[in-house]
Amino acid sequence: MQYKTKKIKIGNVWIGGGESVKIQSMCTTKTSDSASTCAQISRLEEAGCEIIRVSVLDSDDASAIGEIKKHIKIPLVADIHFSAELAVKAIENGCDKVRINPGNIGGDDKIKYVADCIKAHKIPVRVGSNTGSIDKEFLRKYGKNEVSLVESALKSVSALERYGVNDIVISVKASDVALTVKSYRLLASRTDYPLHIGVTEAGTEDMAIVKSSAALGSLLIDGIGDTLRISITDDPVKEVIAAKRLLRAVGLDKNYVNVISCPTCGRCMWNSMEIAKKVTQYVEPYRKPLKIAVMGCVVNGPGEAKDCDIGIAGAQDYCVIFRGGEIVKRVEAKDAEGEFFAEIDRLLNEQ
Repeated sequence: MQYKTKKIKIGNVWIGGGESVKIQSMCTTKTSDSASTCAQISRLEEAGCEIIRVSVLDSDDASAIGEIKKHIKIPLVADIHFSAELAVKAIENGCDKVRINPGNIGGDDKIKYVADCIKAHKIPVRVGSNTGSIDKEFLRKYGKNEVSLVESALKSVSALERYGVNDIVISVKASDVALTVKSYRLLASRTDYPLHIGVTEAGTEDMAIVKSSAALGSLLIDGIGDTLRISITDDPVKEVIAAKRLLRAVGLDKNYVNVISCPTCGRCMWNSMEIAKKVTQYVEPYRKPLKIAVMGCVVNGPGEAKDCDIGIAGAQDYCVIFRGGEIVKRVEAKDAEGEFFAEIDRLLNEQ
């Protein structure tokens, strides 16, 4: 099922209400170093990032937002902790969305101060919880689980609603995959606000991608999630690339070239692994709904990849190129790569 969420605008980007799931990442630069921050955002934009978040640790960071906004195309989210004054300054300097925790911003008067500024500038706000910031009341009552995470997040929502803020995005993150999934499923059943999904503290590249794919893939297939971040302890461009691939894997992005390839076995007598890697890298920039197969053997390849636009499979001294499961060309092994790439180019350049 597809959970129906409220539609909210962040800068020039709409989320929720049936809009496509948007890819988000976060800068690792010092925000006040606007040149470095803009350079990193430019790389992220090129990779496919649709919303970017920056840390606001001090007044210089907040002031830099105005300059950064002049040089970027995607919406900018200001990440604030502990300071209502910094939140207001970031908003007044042009951030498109603010991320705050009402519980640590300094009491009701401070929450109202920020809420009034949010309303005046007509921007959305993200609130939420993670396993390190569960409200003590709910931690005592429920323990560390999906109930306490969701109740903590909804308490933050209520704190803003009390002062008339209702363009809200919510997150409930955990580093544990199962807890993340249970928390978002519960939250989705309790609210119609857009949800930002992610696994927090997911780790370095390989494990972070596995954890995030397991958790976020499950949620996206359930119809849960309006924005997402795959958190990786590495260059944030890797987060964006992984997020794009995840959206493709769960069927939410169909406008790309899908390369399938078998894992190979003892029947494989040619360099299918190398060709599969080359093809995947070659077609990555193209936005076209095609399906290409690189199969290990002529025994199973054409039949297993019957639904592909073009495919190749090999024997000991020759390869076959096929379309729709039907062999259209038999070529010597030494010529196979060149012949196959010529066929791929023909498909990519067709109008």
